[in-house]
Amino acid sequence: MNIHHLDTAADPRVSDYTQLKDVKLRTRREPAEGMYIAESSKVLRRALEAGHEPRSFFLAEKWLDGLSDIMEQYPEVPVYVGSEEVLEEITGFHLHRGALAAMNRPAPLDLGQVLSTSRRVAVLEDIVDHTNVGAIFRSAAALDVDAVLISPRCADPLYRRSIRVSMGTVFQIPWVRLQQWPADVELLGLHGFTTAALALTADSRSVEDVGAANYDKLALVLGTEGDGLRRPTVAAADLAVRIPMSGGVDSLNVAAASAVAFWECRFRTQ
Repeated sequence: MNIHHLDTAADPRVSDYTQLKDVKLRTRREPAEGMYIAESSKVLRRALEAGHEPRSFFLAEKWLDGLSDIMEQYPEVPVYVGSEEVLEEITGFHLHRGALAAMNRPAPLDLGQVLSTSRRVAVLEDIVDHTNVGAIFRSAAALDVDAVLISPRCADPLYRRSIRVSMGTVFQIPWVRLQQWPADVELLGLHGFTTAALALTADSRSVEDVGAANYDKLALVLGTEGDGLRRPTVAAADLAVRIPMSGGVDSLNVAAASAVAFWECRFRTQ
């Protein structure tokens, strides 16, 4: 194994891992540098199983034995090891999930190809909370959603917290960042998708009714945590869909709403 011991937090070789608590810094740096951070041994293994390439590994020495099989598979990749105190000083938080890895970002997927092989698609408009993004991906993976599309202003699915909350499912579900939104709704139609906007409108249909229709290709569009979907997005969709509420509750958290909609609207074989 290509092991390097860290004696100081000022070691320039581990710049990929410095101050990971700073969300703004990470979201500026990581996409631009073509990298992301995988946190925990389970997430790291899922990233590697998906074919993603490691730049380096970063862990406390006590975790070496449990991850030695991975390190031996990548003898050319440096493994940075240090005391828990030094590692915490570098990252800004205590590493209690095993290990970190700096990973090369995979090349973006082609939207047309993703749509041509999908029946159920989730579209996320301007969802900025990384926890919600990760939770939606986890539900999508569990409930037979074939792909996730995200608007230009949506949070990064490969941000450290998104990956962790998703339990690494962001690696197994194809996803594409859209370039023109909501104009890209037209592309969904060209690929045969019926677009359903989750929104409370005068003519919105119950999610049970939409699910019972069993559309051949369906795209469920979910809006931001605060105001929901923008009006032009709702207007561009083929239909609006609502989740009936009781108990005086007017809405669900977007991640919870996504799970309900994915389950109700899953494709059912005839």
